[in-house]
Amino acid sequence: MQSIAARMRRLRMTRHFGRVSAVQGGLILASGLGSHGSLGDRVVFSMGSDGGLTGEIVALHSDQVAILPEGPMDGLSIGTQVELVFAPFLAPADAWIGRIIDPFGRPLDGRPILAGGEERGYRPAPPPAALRNRLGGRLDTGLAVFDTLLPLVRGQRMGLFAGSGVGKSTLLSALAKGVSADVVVIALVGERGRELREFVEETLGDEGMARSVVVAATSDQSPLMRRRCAWAAMTVAEHFRDQGRHVLFLADSITRFAEAHREIALAAGESPSYRGFPPSVSHLIMSLAERSGPGPQGSGDITAIFSVLVAGSDMEEPVADILRGVLDGHVVLDRAIAERGRFPAVDVLRSVSRSLPQAATPAENVLIARARAILGLYAESELMIRAGLYAQGSDPKLDEAVRLYPALDQFFTRSGADAQRSFALLAEALGGPPARAA
Repeated sequence: MQSIAARMRRLRMTRHFGRVSAVQGGLILASGLGSHGSLGDRVVFSMGSDGGLTGEIVALHSDQVAILPEGPMDGLSIGTQVELVFAPFLAPADAWIGRIIDPFGRPLDGRPILAGGEERGYRPAPPPAALRNRLGGRLDTGLAVFDTLLPLVRGQRMGLFAGSGVGKSTLLSALAKGVSADVVVIALVGERGRELREFVEETLGDEGMARSVVVAATSDQSPLMRRRCAWAAMTVAEHFRDQGRHVLFLADSITRFAEAHREIALAAGESPSYRGFPPSVSHLIMSLAERSGPGPQGSGDITAIFSVLVAGSDMEEPVADILRGVLDGHVVLDRAIAERGRFPAVDVLRSVSRSLPQAATPAENVLIARARAILGLYAESELMIRAGLYAQGSDPKLDEAVRLYPALDQFFTRSGADAQRSFALLAEALGGPPARAA
């Protein structure tokens, strides 16, 4: 009944039409809608037997609007009728859990789906800063490195920075299955079409899918769909957060989200002044990130992990640089670590969780500091050690680092334990019982 009522509310007494007046590059100009259309509104082109091409208004002029199409323009001609269908909304529902949907809430798994009773916009404001909860308690992830040196707490926003083929998707699926949360919302932005079913059935599995909502826009779809995918997934996450639930939000990837926005912004006339990206990309990324995190008082929280594709491990590229500045920590995956077979291929020294030291006890912080010190000592002399130029006994601290490094490296592959057990394993890898705080 709620779904029917929502559909009835969307019925309009009047309809607005225009005509195609010109096609310039990838933009379609239409007259007759200037006094009714707004930025972000969608339109439908009446193209006879070819079906209805859809698009979105991305620029306004005094006598016409500029529309970026969501599909191929074959068959479009001057004078084609354009109908304004206004800004889209989402109406998430509990029935969406366990389902795969597109950015408009339409099912992609071949089964019907019902909308909820409350319509939500794609880009609402984040909760008021002064009324938000503080970060919550530490979450068990099932992965030893995240349960110890890089803890994740409720409401935290983490970045996952990685090149292609280093285990990013596998790590995201492990977190989707292992992190304690009521609902998991996954945004697959610009994924290869053949990988969607593989990710859902094999990588995520029945266990992960049972509490997940997957919002997907494949790489062949328009930049409008790819950009809207991240917004839609966050809107779904906010729906469950406002019910008081703890939501784990996973976005793969923010880089493709930013690239889709770049295509749209350049088509609309914005200049590429930020190393190939338009200036608006900064606000786009930061506004999406701010919608996640601790919710307002009386609601739940959104713990978010945003993945970023970094070419050649360049952490200074624009998307990585923007996102890193608004997150509560970042995790770097290293190709060299992945190539020698360690999963997850986390470069611990280049990664940080800003939930520390509060997320750990004094004794646990001592263990974390000792582990980082050993990793740092070994990294400084690794080339010399591997070349056989280091003589044992010349530096007692480095001797200890060389002795403990294999066990510590093996520890990072451990999974299946909770945080308490993981710290016990870390103490064992460091050669003794947990250190006592002074």
